[in-house]
Amino acid sequence: MRYQITGKQIDIGEALQTHVKTELGGVIEKYAGRPTDAQVTFSKSAHEFVCESTVHLSTGLTATAKAKATEIYAAFDAASEKMEKQLRRYKRRLKNHHQERSQPVELSGASSYILAAESEGDEPDTLAPMIVAEMETKIPSLSVGEAVMQMELAGAPVLVFKNEKGGGVNVVYRRDDGNVGWIDPAAST
Repeated sequence: MRYQITGKQIDIGEALQTHVKTELGGVIEKYAGRPTDAQVTFSKSAHEFVCESTVHLSTGLTATAKAKATEIYAAFDAASEKMEKQLRRYKRRLKNHHQERSQPVELSGASSYILAAESEGDEPDTLAPMIVAEMETKIPSLSVGEAVMQMELAGAPVLVFKNEKGGGVNVVYRRDDGNVGWIDPAAST
C-alpha cells in the first residue's frame, strides 16, 4: 500500500510518519482487504492541528476522515478512530448483503465546475454563470446500495453515480429529515 503523508505549512517528522503508517496500516489491514493507497494531510488552524485522511479501497470506494486537536498526534488518533468506525461499518454492510464485488468499480470521466457566487442586488450582465474552476472528475458505476455506502463513507451530502442496473446517471443525497433520497431519471420516464 502507498502512503502519502504531507503537511501544509508545517514540518512532518519521521516519527509521526512512522506512527501514521503503523496505526493506519493496522486499522486498514483489520477491516479492508486490499487498499490501494492512503493520503494523510496535516495542517494547522489557529491553535489546533487538523488531520485529514483518505483511503482508496480496491473496490473503488473511498473512506475519508477529518479530526482536530491541540496536539498533532491526538488529531491523527481521532481521525484514525473515525476511519476505523467507517471501515467497520463498510465491512459489516458487505457481510450483511452477502455480496462480494469481484470487479473494481468502473469509473467514467466527466467535468466538474465551481461556479462563482452571485453578488447580492446586482443584475448579472449575462445569464451564463461565471465559472471559477473546471476540473476532471470520475463518476463511479455502482449499485444504489453501494452509492449510499460511498456517500456515507465520504461524508458527502450528495453522490452522482452511474447505475449498474439501468446504466443511467443517478443521484443519492441526504435529505433534511435524515433519510436518503434517490433520483433515478430512467425510472421516471
